[in-house]
Amino acid sequence: MDRDRVLAIFDRDLRQGIRADGPGARVDRVGGVVRHVGADADGWNGVVWSDLDDGTADVAIAEQVEYFTSLGRGFEWKLYGYDRPADLSGRLRAAGFVPEPEETVMVADIEELPTSVELPEGVRLLPVTDAAGVELAVAAQERAFGEARPYQRQLLLGQLATGMPPAVVAMAGEVPVSAARMELHPGTSFASLWGGGTVPEWRGRGIYRALVAFRTRIAAEHGYRYLQVDASDRSRPILRRLGFVPLAVTTPYVLTLE
Repeated sequence: MDRDRVLAIFDRDLRQGIRADGPGARVDRVGGVVRHVGADADGWNGVVWSDLDDGTADVAIAEQVEYFTSLGRGFEWKLYGYDRPADLSGRLRAAGFVPEPEETVMVADIEELPTSVELPEGVRLLPVTDAAGVELAVAAQERAFGEARPYQRQLLLGQLATGMPPAVVAMAGEVPVSAARMELHPGTSFASLWGGGTVPEWRGRGIYRALVAFRTRIAAEHGYRYLQVDASDRSRPILRRLGFVPLAVTTPYVLTLE
């Protein structure tokens, strides 16, 4: 894989060219910044791309803080390791943003990925097709990540409304033990994988790999070339073994309203 070329396509299509993630959300391009404005405070609100320098960065940060604060919303500035200026992370900290754990942008050529779904005995995959399935997916993710995820519920319901294949849940009997979703990005070469999480007692049994394979098959059927993941420390080794290549590091900088 030509990493520089793929990274440039990723930056153009999925950052600069980001689309709103559901009904009521929108994308604004203002003052050297591309921001996503969720349908409400529970939606995803954040800056996804910027073209800044030493002379414009502080003003742009202040403008985004003022804008989202006026809406009564905290938000995320999604910073990538190649973003400029080089001290943008320090400027965000100075403005009150708090960094969350960094993730690795990983990409794979879909043709080179396995699509065979292999599950532990007693586990089956359930595609999410209705509101009841959304609740199963959210329950699995909340247990996996140890936090409430109202945004995931809203996002999955929005994806259902658009007809996009939104998520899949791994069920052990009638208990949801893992869930993940996928986004297809029309007009680009990319599909992206999000939210893969397995409850603690079921980790290490291949469920995460099965969820990747299941979604890879769907992306291939829709004609996409690449799969992209923002990988945590936990998922990165698995994805490497499957054939994903690291392109960049990204860190969520979060501003929370008091």
